[in-house]
Amino acid sequence: MPAIRTFLYEFEWNESVKSYLLSSFFWGYVVTQVPGGYLSAIYGAKYMLFFGVLICSCLALLTPFCAITGGWKTVVVLRAVQGLCQGVIFPSTHTFLSKWAPTEERGRLVGYSYSGSQFGTVVMLSVSGYIASSSLGWPSTFYVPGCAGILWSFVWYFYCSSTPAEHPTITPAERRYIESSGQARRASDVWREVEPRPRTPWLRILTSGPFLVLVLAHCANNWGFWTLLTEIPTFMKSVLGMDIKSNGPLSALPYFAMILLTCVFIWLSDAMKQRGTILPLGFSRKFFNTLGMWLPMLALIGLGYITEGEANVRLAIALLTLAVATNSATYLGFHVNHIDLAPNYAGTLMGITNCAANFMSILAPLIVGLIVWDERNPAQWRIVFFCTAFVYFMGNLLFMLLGRTSVQDWNTPTRTPTATSAAEEREDVAGDRSPLIEA
Repeated sequence: MPAIRTFLYEFEWNESVKSYLLSSFFWGYVVTQVPGGYLSAIYGAKYMLFFGVLICSCLALLTPFCAITGGWKTVVVLRAVQGLCQGVIFPSTHTFLSKWAPTEERGRLVGYSYSGSQFGTVVMLSVSGYIASSSLGWPSTFYVPGCAGILWSFVWYFYCSSTPAEHPTITPAERRYIESSGQARRASDVWREVEPRPRTPWLRILTSGPFLVLVLAHCANNWGFWTLLTEIPTFMKSVLGMDIKSNGPLSALPYFAMILLTCVFIWLSDAMKQRGTILPLGFSRKFFNTLGMWLPMLALIGLGYITEGEANVRLAIALLTLAVATNSATYLGFHVNHIDLAPNYAGTLMGITNCAANFMSILAPLIVGLIVWDERNPAQWRIVFFCTAFVYFMGNLLFMLLGRTSVQDWNTPTRTPTATSAAEEREDVAGDRSPLIEA
């Protein structure tokens, strides 16, 4: 995204064309979410990630050539294909983590993995201006990340495996530790006993109460997150008189703070576990999800009362940074819940929720456009901030009340009720009765 924004300044295309260019990526992105999770479960996350990143990186190298020779329509098609390639990345990552992340380390590894996308944004926002002003010119903002993506793809291909069992250099102790971890082990034991591979239980997934709550939480989070990132810069320019889009380091500040707070939240999660108190998994997920959605909610309410003035500009930047950065706590909240509910279908679940959530990412700016017809009117922006805060509030409230962390029975192709499994289920449900709900 930083590269495409730099690229738009080089061509005299109207605002309508620029909107097509910026949105065309998401046309393809939402299409391959569900197929990406499904195919990664069948063929392995290693290959889906390899081809997804490799093809997208090669297309990045072709972007300047397509823009010069084919015009904006060619670039729109190219970016839509890039979206198709990148749509498989998050679902495949979830599939990969469901195989490799022990239950005790699941939140930590998900947090570190997904904070990588913010790290890439920080780097490109900070250096894209310097790269564009080099002797290679603006095309280098596509050449540099394109080459980096190709290099990563081959490193990934030669050193990674979809499962611990397929890794050539893993030690028996490491494999035993990963594969014997908690509920994931019990589920995979049953999975391996069934041949041929069972069909995905689509109907049971789409009618599962805990999963539907997860979909709503993901949609609410994307609504708020993308409203912040796409509309707050317009608010600050129109109402507060400051253009942060043209300031690379300032634009990168929320993402940088997000990376730092991800590490802080992971440390806090580990510290809570090491104090000797056994916290239910349900409480941990809902506690961090509350931090990740209700702290941004409070920051949005504060932004609604910001007025013009130099001191208020600094306060607005602080609130924006706080809202974006604290949202990283959801990496240890609903983001991990797909793997909690169904380790065998984690990628498919992520594909479904991320597809629905990205429609919210498209819808939210359109709703803002209907509310804010005068960009200089603070009262209209206040309505936007309060509505977004309400979405954050309801999304997390539903997750607190109705969200679950126990492995669902449709995760396994067959399930024979036993006294042991019944006891485990009672323990899981008890773990979901977190103090947040009781309070």
